[in-house]
Amino acid sequence: MKRVGLVGARGYVGRELMHLLVAHRGFEIAWASSTTKAGQPVSETVEFAPPGLNFEEATPSLLHKSPVDALILALPNGESAEWVQAASHDLCVIDLSADHRFDASWVYGLAERNRARLRGARRIANPGCYATAIQAALGPIVPLLDGPAHAFGVSGTSGAGTSPSPKNDPALLRDNLLPYALVEHTHEHEVAAQLAHPVFFMPHVAPFFRGLTVTTSVTLKEPTTRALLVNRFAAFFENEPLVRLSDEAPLVRDAQNKHTVNVGGIAVSADGLHAVIVSTLDNLLGGAATHALRNLNLSMGFSELEGIAT
Repeated sequence: MKRVGLVGARGYVGRELMHLLVAHRGFEIAWASSTTKAGQPVSETVEFAPPGLNFEEATPSLLHKSPVDALILALPNGESAEWVQAASHDLCVIDLSADHRFDASWVYGLAERNRARLRGARRIANPGCYATAIQAALGPIVPLLDGPAHAFGVSGTSGAGTSPSPKNDPALLRDNLLPYALVEHTHEHEVAAQLAHPVFFMPHVAPFFRGLTVTTSVTLKEPTTRALLVNRFAAFFENEPLVRLSDEAPLVRDAQNKHTVNVGGIAVSADGLHAVIVSTLDNLLGGAATHALRNLNLSMGFSELEGIAT
């Protein structure tokens, strides 16, 4: 059994990760930390927590007091540095925040793009949830694009985390759709860096809990047909078990509690120069925890989909 330390276990993604790790045949949770619940039973917060496990104080000294084989950081952006500094070079560290997605010394943890590099990697930057959905929509057609892609996204309130904010305020969101961070969003830069192509991203939050949808609009260099684009997507994702293609536009509710990224609803204008693609996923699983477990499997020598029901 490989011992795993989980930092930020109280958050929504941390809870999903704990559920996956408890069911995994090769991992055991050595400890889970929380800045606000140290000493309290994890089972009071996380339904699937191992019996007898208490939250530890969130301090990097844990790495020395209780050594682990892998460290998962499920922290807000900007809070990973002290943990990374304290981790030995041979320790597998998976960072779910955006802190290392632009660091060339870390492997970007999107298996569909970097599977070979992820095997045995010791510093892995998990992709963002929206960035995962947008890359699924654009990855197969980047060579065909003329000008920036435009992505309109809507997510549930869980994307804002557990701390109260306007993005998870029930009163503000009631009968409402809330736009935010409409320029220079982190995921906008993330996708542009990974695909080497400019993207304009417009995120919104709606009054449902989990899942997200992105409608991506692109212009094409040369006229094409819907059939050609559909075939291109099918070939690109032929061997990717966690990418599901459909003729119809995928629905958010069908992505909830699933590990997959769903792509469909491909539409092409009459002149063949404008195309639109819809992609959905569960932001807590397919956009976060599932990536982390796939990356952990690849890093630690397990089958990539061990512990991930397809």
